[in-house]
Amino acid sequence: MKPAILIVAAALPLAACNKQPEVHARNASVAEVESKMRDARESGSFIRPGKWQTKTTVEDISVPGMPAEFADQMKKTIAMHQEQTFETCLTEEDVRKPSEDFFTGKNNECRYDHFTMAGGKIDAEMRCDGGKGGQQGMTMTMVGSYSPDAYQMQMSMKSQGGEGMEGGMAMTMRSDAKRVGACTGKES
Repeated sequence: MKPAILIVAAALPLAACNKQPEVHARNASVAEVESKMRDARESGSFIRPGKWQTKTTVEDISVPGMPAEFADQMKKTIAMHQEQTFETCLTEEDVRKPSEDFFTGKNNECRYDHFTMAGGKIDAEMRCDGGKGGQQGMTMTMVGSYSPDAYQMQMSMKSQGGEGMEGGMAMTMRSDAKRVGACTGKES
């Protein structure tokens, strides 16, 4: 689950791109998509720097095989933290030279079935190997729209069973973000 959170957190700000650069990839490693993103940035800026406000809503979560009382408690906990909003600051330097692990942290077990970011639309599907130690594999899809100052993205994640999660897990969430001005230094 941790790699999925890193992927989502990294991909969301990228959805705030303008319509000039385009990236298209199939059966590509994370490094290959990062390289295509860097190349595309040479023809124009992807992200408009500034303070971004993002609201994330978990729409559904299911863990087949989980006892009903645990599933109910999980849904109550999610409902209590629903529609969280956070602010981030993207500087000019962040826009020009994002770190090489911008997409997935240090995870190299993921591969894009497809990644398209063009014409105000983003459509991607990524699969991550579970690796060693009984961790689960995961598939994540991202579909949405973007403009230089705002984006909307629908994400779904499905993980295969791993230790303690024989049936795996499925989650859908939505993110809405907008650029709200200049950075203040108080963002996370």
